[in-house]
This record gives sequence, structure tokens and C-alpha cells, in this order.
Amino acid sequence: MTLTILSFLAFTSFVAIFSWYQLRKDKLDTQDGYFLGGKSLSGLVIAGSMLLTNISTEHLIGMNGSAYKNGFIIIAWEVTSAIALVIGALYFIPRFLKMGLTTIPQYLEYRFDRTTRTLVALFLIVSFVVTLLPIVLYTGAINLESIFNVSETLEISQQEGLWLTVIVIGAIGSIYAIFGGLKAVAYSDTINGIGLFLGGLLVLGFALWDIGSGNLLTGLDKVYKAAPEKFNVIGAKDSVLPFETLFTGLMINQLYFWCMNQTIIQRAFGAKNLAEAQKGLLYTGILKLFVPLIIILPGVIGFYYFGDSLYDNQDLIYPELIKKVLPVGLTGFFAAVVMGAVLSTFNSVLNSTATIFSLGIYKRHLKKDATDKQLVWVGKVTSIVLAICAIMTAPLVAGAPEGLYQLLQQLNGIFFIPIASIIIAGLFLPRISALGAKAGLFVGLGFYILTVFILKVDIHFVHIWGIEFLLNMAVMFVVSYFSPNTRTFEFPKTGPLDLNPWKYSRLLGGVLVILTVIIYIWLGQ
Repeated sequence: MTLTILSFLAFTSFVAIFSWYQLRKDKLDTQDGYFLGGKSLSGLVIAGSMLLTNISTEHLIGMNGSAYKNGFIIIAWEVTSAIALVIGALYFIPRFLKMGLTTIPQYLEYRFDRTTRTLVALFLIVSFVVTLLPIVLYTGAINLESIFNVSETLEISQQEGLWLTVIVIGAIGSIYAIFGGLKAVAYSDTINGIGLFLGGLLVLGFALWDIGSGNLLTGLDKVYKAAPEKFNVIGAKDSVLPFETLFTGLMINQLYFWCMNQTIIQRAFGAKNLAEAQKGLLYTGILKLFVPLIIILPGVIGFYYFGDSLYDNQDLIYPELIKKVLPVGLTGFFAAVVMGAVLSTFNSVLNSTATIFSLGIYKRHLKKDATDKQLVWVGKVTSIVLAICAIMTAPLVAGAPEGLYQLLQQLNGIFFIPIASIIIAGLFLPRISALGAKAGLFVGLGFYILTVFILKVDIHFVHIWGIEFLLNMAVMFVVSYFSPNTRTFEFPKTGPLDLNPWKYSRLLGGVLVILTVIIYIWLGQ
């Protein structure tokens, strides 16, 4: 245990010291400095931060747990991200940077009106507090409690151990977001991202080495032969993720998450120029094609080791696999990686939410003449309040029937699809009015809650995303017909940001799309 703790502290301290060193000369009391990293982020830093903002313990725990039970059909959540990132790099981010955006709700005011911006800002804040932040904290606590045996060491119940771990993670994550702003988050994410891939590959490598008696390929072959059905990526209609969902609601969700989600796209808003922003999105697309090696394949390997003995507790499979295959000296390092993954998503969401509240609500409605220092101060207070709310909510997500990752996606649909609908309508359909957008927002919200959580209709929730999207569009068309759009939208003037695109963006984008298709052809036979 001593070696585990030492390796944990060593890696965690290195990340903190590296982040401090990178920020020691930065001005963090201005809007751009605190909320957008001084608009100085490179493509590699953006990619590292995007990946770690996305990949956290809800993936390590939740997706490996789902893969253990359901197999490779859930790979769709990952590899289709590459296509969305290509669309984001080639279409969305050039337009958003041309507008000089700091937040996505800011665009909605340009296109529709102030009320639409405020509504979406409030929806986003609520969605972060009641869905993403609690699940990230709880899944991180599961892993760290398991690795360090917190409850046994302190002689308390496991539930008390999880509570304590949640509080510690939340407090540390808040420090990064509150005192360092986006740039601290981005740099710590980059180092933690490297650690996450190394740690995840170590778990995979040691497991296959053990199964194959020193031969990784033999180990993989044994895992495949033990349960070949687990490697099929084509989900049946009654599975946890039917294949047909790729053509209904899944891609709409992916487009929202990678092209319009404030927590993700804020990294690109902090790019030094358009070319670096495009590199960041496309590099992230490359990484997403490799991510299944650390968040899906280990779950299937867990089935090889443990059979169906943990089907009722699928979210415990990854912590059990870590304890089984990793040497003691590396367990602490991996715990630090897990901690970094939790902190990454947690502090990224805090920073993005603080940005939305400070610039979209406080400055627009409460104090229009607020100075940069006041906005930064409000952002820090917002982060503290949200962190406390998330910590209090985290234990309430325990015991999700289909696993924590599936629960996260179901909850995300409450807000993601309605917001995606009005942003896409705003970009592509000039006749959609502000009243039409607000109608689509509320109709979509009510329809999803009614069908998924109240009536619990026998349709997969991702299909409902697709139905909801079409319903939202129809509602916006009808309302806009009777209440036409009279607002002429023009791109606002931007600052000195270089908007020349990266010359290899289309080439790399095409390669990513082709690779995604090849993966489905290869694993779908």
C-alpha cells in the first residue's frame, strides 16, 4: 500500500507542478485569460484537453462495465465521434471563431434573441449539475475507493468511504478550475491524457500478457475464442445500443457533443488561430478511434476473467480487473491517472459553467457594466457553488440498472437534443424565428421527459432522440410560419484572430471518415 500511495502522489504532484509552471506568468484576471486561456492554445493541447474532458471515469468505469455485459456494440459511442469532429473542424468551428464566441449561448443571442440565450444557458448549467458532474464524481470514487480500500483503512462503511472520496475529489478539482481557469485545466488535461493512455494500455497489456502466458496476441485470441459474440459491433434491435441508432439519434447527439457542447468546444474557442482549432478537433478524432482499446476491450477481458458473476454490478468490473492484473507499484500510478481523468472532466465542466453564468447571465442581466475582474470573481464563486451541489448529488446516481454510462446518456438527452435542434436550425434555416426556437426547445424537452421517464415507451432512447429532433424541427417550422423571423443575422466583427484554415484539414477529415467505416466493416462480420 505504501508503494501505491507514493506512486499516486508522485504523478499527481507532477501534474500540479507542471500546470503551475506553465501558468506562472499568465494574467488570469481578464475574460480571455481566465475563460479562454488567453487564446493561446495549440492543436495538441486542445486535443489533449478535449479528450480528457470527454474521457473520464464514467468511461473507464461505465463503458468498460457496459462492454463487459454487452460487448463491442457500444463502440458506436466512440468511433462515430470522429465523424462529428470532422464536421466540427470543417464547418462549425470556422463559423464560431469568425463570430468571436466565448460561449455557445452567445451565438443564440446573435441568431435569435437574449431570452433564447438565457434559457439555454440555464438549461446547460442545470444539466451539468444534475447529470455529468455527479456521475463523474461517483464513478471516480468507486475506482479510488476500490484501489485504496478507503473504507477498510479508515474502518468506515463502504458508503461512507465513497462519500469521503467524492468530497476529496470535488475539492481538489475545484482548486484547478477556480484558481487556474481554462489554461490550467487544459495543461493538466494534456499530461493526464498521456497518463490515461499509458495507464489504460498497461491494464490491457498486463491482462493479455497474463492470459496469453507472455504473448499478447495469444491472449487476445483466447479472449476472442472464449466469447466471439462480444466482439460484434452490430447491436440487435433489443440490445443496449441497436445498430439502427447510428442513423437516427446517435449522430445528432455526437454533433451536439463535439460541435456545440460548451465544455468541449470552449477548448477550440481558446485556440491561437483557426488552424490550431481545426488541428485540435481532428487530432481528437484520431485519438477517439484508439480509445476503445482502453474503455471497451478491457471490459470484454473482464468477462474472460470473471464470467457473468458481476452482471448485477457491472460498474465494478474495471476496478476488479485493475487489482487483478496490475503490479502493486503501478496501481498507485493508475489511481493517479484515474484521479486525473476525474479532475479533468470535473474542472472542465466547472470552468465552462462559470463562463456561461458569468458572461451569459451575470453580465447580460445582473450587472451589464461588470469589469473583467468582477466577472472572473463571479466565475470563481459560481464554480464553488456548483462543486458543492455536485458533491451533494453524486451518491444519488448509484445503482443505475443499465450502468452509469447508459444513465448519463439518458439524462443528457433531456437537454442535448433540444439545444442541438435550435443551433442547427439557426445555422441552416434562416426562416426560423426566435419564438420558433423557444417553442422547439420546450416541446423537445417535454416530449423526451414524457416518453422516456414518465410513460417509458418501448422505444430505445436514442431512437427517441431522432424522433424528438424531427418533432422539434416541425414545431419550429410551424411556429415560424405564423411568427416569421424578422431578424437579419450577420456575423459580428471579430478581433485579430487568424482565420486561415489548416491546409490538411480536409485530407485528414476524409481519412477519419474512411477509417470509421472500415472499423464497422471489419468488426461487423
